[in-house]
Amino acid sequence: MSGSVDDFAPAWWLPGRHAQTIGARATRSRTGVRLARERLTTPDGDFLDLDWAETAAGPLPGAPLAVVLHGLEGSARSGYALEAYRQLARRGVAALGLNFRSCSGELNRAMRLYHSGETGDLRYVIGELGRRFPGRPLAAIGFSLGGNVLLKYLGEEGQEGQGGLLAAAAVSVPYDLAAGAAHTEHGVARAYVWRLLHSLKRKVRARALVLGGRIDLRRALAARTFREFDDAATAPLHGFIDADDYYRRCSSASYLATIRVPTRLIQAADDPFLPASALPREAAAGNPALDAWFTRRGGHVGFVSGPPWRRVYWAERRAAEHVASVALGFGTAGTVTL
Repeated sequence: MSGSVDDFAPAWWLPGRHAQTIGARATRSRTGVRLARERLTTPDGDFLDLDWAETAAGPLPGAPLAVVLHGLEGSARSGYALEAYRQLARRGVAALGLNFRSCSGELNRAMRLYHSGETGDLRYVIGELGRRFPGRPLAAIGFSLGGNVLLKYLGEEGQEGQGGLLAAAAVSVPYDLAAGAAHTEHGVARAYVWRLLHSLKRKVRARALVLGGRIDLRRALAARTFREFDDAATAPLHGFIDADDYYRRCSSASYLATIRVPTRLIQAADDPFLPASALPREAAAGNPALDAWFTRRGGHVGFVSGPPWRRVYWAERRAAEHVASVALGFGTAGTVTL
C-alpha cells in the first residue's frame, strides 16, 4: 500500500524545497545519541568505521538491527542518521551507521574513495553482521547517495535471495544519476553542488600524490559540476570509462525491478537534486515489494512538519516505522529510548 502524496504536510515555517532541505539540516538535534565506534578491516586491506547507537536500556539480545547509510559527504553522525537511530530505538530496533570510505573523519588507505554504486562494502558489512548475529533480523535505511547504494544492492541480490536483509527504506534517492547531475547545474542547487564539491576536492588534494596518476587531477580540482568531477575523478578511480558509464551502471532505477525485500521509497517531487520526471513511478508500481511514498513537497532529506517547538522529521519516522513493522515480525524486542 503506497502512501498518499498528501500524507506529508510541510511545516508552515519551512514552506519550499530549499527551506525544507536547509531547515532540516539546521534544526535536527545532534544530542541525545551515544555512539561507539568500531573499525573493520576490509578484504582489500582498507578499513570501514561503524558507529553503533547505544541505548539507555543497554544491549537488547535478539532485537532487530538496522544499518543506516548516509549521503554524499555525510557520515554516520549526520543529523538525519542520528534522528533515524532515535526513531528506530523507539520502535525496538537497534542501529548502527556505516561510514563510507573517507567519511568517518579519517581518509582511507586504499587507492579509491566511495561512490553512488559501491555495494561491495555494504555487502561485506551485512555479511559480517550475519556471521556475528545468526538469526537476528537485519534491515537497512539509506539516505540520498546511501539510498542509491542500498537499492542497487537489493536489486543485485534480488535474483539470489534477500541479501541478508528483511526490510529496507530509502529516502531522497538520486534514482537517475545523469538526470540528477544535470538538474543541479542550474539555479539555487548550484550552491549545494559547490559545498559538496569543496569537500570532495579537499579529499583529493590531501591524497594528490597517491591519486594523481589515476585521475585527471587538474580537471577534478577545477570541476564546477558533479558531471565534471565524476568524469575526471570518480569514474577513472573506480573502474568506469567516464561519467556516462558510471551514471548508467550505478543508477538505482535500473535495479528496482529485481528487489524482493519489502522496501519503502520516500521521495519528494520537489527534490532539488532530482527532477520530478526522474521519479521511478512505473517501476515502483510494478514491483509489489516496493512501497512508494512519493510526495509533492519535502525537499532533499527534508520532510520537516509541525511547529518550530515540536518538530517532526517525517521521513525518518516513516522509514523507521516500515523497518520496525517488518523486522519485528521476525523477532521480538522491547521498546528503548536513547
